[in-house]
Amino acid sequence: MDIFTKIRQTFNQGTLATQIIYINVGIFILFGLINVMCVLFQVRSVDFIEYLQMPSSYRLFIRRPWTVISYMFLHVEFLHILFNMLWLYWFGRIFLLYFNARQLGGLYITGGIFGAVFFLIAYNIFPYFRNVVGVGFLMGASASVMAIVFAISFYRKNHEINLLFFGRVKLIYLALFVFAIDLLSVVSANSGGHIAHIGGALFGILFAMQYQKGVDLTVFINRLIDRLVNWKKRPARMKVIYKKQESDAAYNMRKRKEMDTLDDILDKLKQSGYQSLSSEEKKTLFNASK
Repeated sequence: MDIFTKIRQTFNQGTLATQIIYINVGIFILFGLINVMCVLFQVRSVDFIEYLQMPSSYRLFIRRPWTVISYMFLHVEFLHILFNMLWLYWFGRIFLLYFNARQLGGLYITGGIFGAVFFLIAYNIFPYFRNVVGVGFLMGASASVMAIVFAISFYRKNHEINLLFFGRVKLIYLALFVFAIDLLSVVSANSGGHIAHIGGALFGILFAMQYQKGVDLTVFINRLIDRLVNWKKRPARMKVIYKKQESDAAYNMRKRKEMDTLDDILDKLKQSGYQSLSSEEKKTLFNASK
């Protein structure tokens, strides 16, 4: 079994969290190869990547609306994707103990969108970011992952995990610690990333609170995804053809012609044998025999 077949089988048999990890890693490798080629041919790869990153400028975002989705699958640094995917793997497994795969996928997308919107709003309302609005860009799955982390942490606050050096710790305490770190880091070198984390975390908390009330906030995005995926698969409309009713005289005339044709074929068959018949005559004879 070759490596690509093994990867495809693992992808198909894995959980949705595993599949999302595969997609992120695949895109990371692809852009890594593109970057290598750009360096070798002395072409700037940054310009190309910017078309997939979430911009902090709302004017630029209006021209690149797809970036609200594409940015959450884009990584260019190894440690960045490593930690994001490890968190997604660990907390994705816990999430799937209480929720289904559709909810995980819907939360990943919606949490990422919420984080991007939070980032866009923050960069355009706080004076601190006034000088970097036009040059700030967001990428990575962090906001999406934080939505999953905080959703399960606030839905099952007493769920415990083992942490190295700390032993068993409740998810809620870990989530609150991470939230505090992000909140204190909004004026650091990676301000945009921490702001997006907070946005994703807030949506995860909102999801957990609403789900406890019987409301699933991922339903809308999942229905939208279903429509986008299946819009080409809709069955064609049934076409009804109305045939004009045949009169008795027309029916008798048609039957008479068919009998005359059949008599001619039988005469030819008697005189020259079956091999002398044409394909059409053989077909007519076969249909008459039925």
